[in-house]
Amino acid sequence: MAKWAVDQSHSSIGFEVKHMMVSKVKGTFETYTAEVEAAELTDLTTASIVFKFDVASINTRSEDRDNHLKSGDFFDVENYSTIDFKSTNITKDGDDYKVTGDLTIKDVTKSVTFDVEFGGKGTNPWGVEVYGFEAEAKINREEFGLTWNAALETGGVLVGKDIKIKVELEVNPVA
Repeated sequence: MAKWAVDQSHSSIGFEVKHMMVSKVKGTFETYTAEVEAAELTDLTTASIVFKFDVASINTRSEDRDNHLKSGDFFDVENYSTIDFKSTNITKDGDDYKVTGDLTIKDVTKSVTFDVEFGGKGTNPWGVEVYGFEAEAKINREEFGLTWNAALETGGVLVGKDIKIKVELEVNPVA
């Protein structure tokens, strides 16, 4: 199995959630680590994938909101500093993949499946192989203990319960 490095300058870990039942708040985790091992990335079924998102690096473009998300109302970063994902099964789905793994948020672990699209393979100007992938999964945040919310005077709630996790990766072989 070869090791593959995530090019963090060409990759992102993001999420989106409904806000006030009418729009979406989007954010990213600016700091993360990734371990990708695979015999060949054109056949992702051979891969092992591990991610750790640094919760303190959350960025929604609002310092007040980010601080609230880091607090005990949501992620409780003082006690749970990372969100972890470890693949357990990868299957081919036409030209794409289903990557199932254990997602752990605040010591709650659930099986989550990402729909993964292989973006292609190329060679960068320095002669290094580059592979691209996009992945998306949807989770119910309440199942992971992220239950804070506020009722709106007009009905509904401030924060939706469904979270879309979006991952864009560019990887290349570890030298």
